[in-house]
Amino acid sequence: MQRSKVTNFLTHEIWRSQSSGVSKGRKFLINVLRSVVLTVRGFLENDISTRANALTYSMTFAMVPILAMVLAIAKGFGFEQVIADKLNESFLGSMGLVPSIMGFVERYLETAQGGTFIGVGLLVLLWSVYSFFRNIETSFNTIWQVKKSRSVARQFTTYIAILLMIPILIVVSTGMSVFLSSAISDLPFFATMAPLRSFMLRLMPFVVCWLVFSWMYWAIPNTHVGWWASLIPGVLIGTLFQLLQMLTVYLVVFLSRTSIIYGAFAALPLLLTWLQLSCLFILSGAELSFAIENNEDFDYHSELGNISRRYKDYVALYLTWLTVKRLERAQMPQTAREMACENNLPQRLVNQLLSELVEENILREIYVEDSDERTYMPASDINQLTVGKVADAIERQGSELFIQDPTQQGVLFWERFLQLREQDGEVEKLLVKDIMQEKCN
Repeated sequence: MQRSKVTNFLTHEIWRSQSSGVSKGRKFLINVLRSVVLTVRGFLENDISTRANALTYSMTFAMVPILAMVLAIAKGFGFEQVIADKLNESFLGSMGLVPSIMGFVERYLETAQGGTFIGVGLLVLLWSVYSFFRNIETSFNTIWQVKKSRSVARQFTTYIAILLMIPILIVVSTGMSVFLSSAISDLPFFATMAPLRSFMLRLMPFVVCWLVFSWMYWAIPNTHVGWWASLIPGVLIGTLFQLLQMLTVYLVVFLSRTSIIYGAFAALPLLLTWLQLSCLFILSGAELSFAIENNEDFDYHSELGNISRRYKDYVALYLTWLTVKRLERAQMPQTAREMACENNLPQRLVNQLLSELVEENILREIYVEDSDERTYMPASDINQLTVGKVADAIERQGSELFIQDPTQQGVLFWERFLQLREQDGEVEKLLVKDIMQEKCN
């Protein structure tokens, strides 16, 4: 009995609207619980473990090119040695991979400066980096239920911004560490606060991870992400990532038996395990980010899983009508969130139906300037946009005629079905057994 109450609470009660009659404290706890449930559910429904495996494969090829890009950027600013020192302190340094990576970067830069860099190597380097971030964006968009990716130009600017952020944050972190360890050590307050100074020095690598992951969760999804929805998973996943790196360094140092078992490949299993867990953390953080941003939009979640075709069609037609009337009244188009909030509709359902209407060319997405948010307006002349056209577009959503070898009877029935749908009058009263007759009685 107790178990059924808990199950009912988790599957139904917490998804009821919390807009009124609920204290702030209870609403906060319910939202936290919603976020946890949505994260776990999204982890299972989106098969995050399988996606992490695919991302690990991509990251294996992209890791060295990404490091090469970061080091090349750092070299351009004159602080490549700072990045190299940080790499030596990391998991890669404990495995002795930094000299190989640095040599790889030097060879790339030397050939580029020598004029023999024809372009193939550069294209491979850029494509490896682009492909990795593109795979991450695709995974993030799937988690965020965004079907359309940003343009290639915007992808490049976003990815380059992330690559620029990494060396800058590392240099700032190093500078802060030097400042804490030497510059302010003579100050009376910090002279007596050695434990605090030591704690702050240890905290700096965590801060860098927090900022990098928070930036990723904010910038990569092709949709608007609030600061809290990016900062909270950024701090959590950044902490787990740093702890994972510390644990892996510990294993590399103290589990020397791997060199006996694997010989020259001793670093390979640990490297792949580290990459896979890192990808798993990254995608789990994206699930948490989505849950935090949208947990209040999952009102009536259980009902949406059993929504009728008729009610779904009604909401789609209603959303189309809203956009038409705003255009007719010369009002600014609305975002999906504005439509959902003003009309007390579930955000998830609104997002789904708007995507379908855009795909069927009933509505058009308009990007808000200097933002990832999108507004919606009719895609055609509103004086030509009929209810029948909208209904037909909704019903056409999805795949049709995918059966490879349909029977002749099935083909004739399909043609008769379309013919009946185009007819007006008493078609609804036609008996099923009489469908294939030439004329309707």
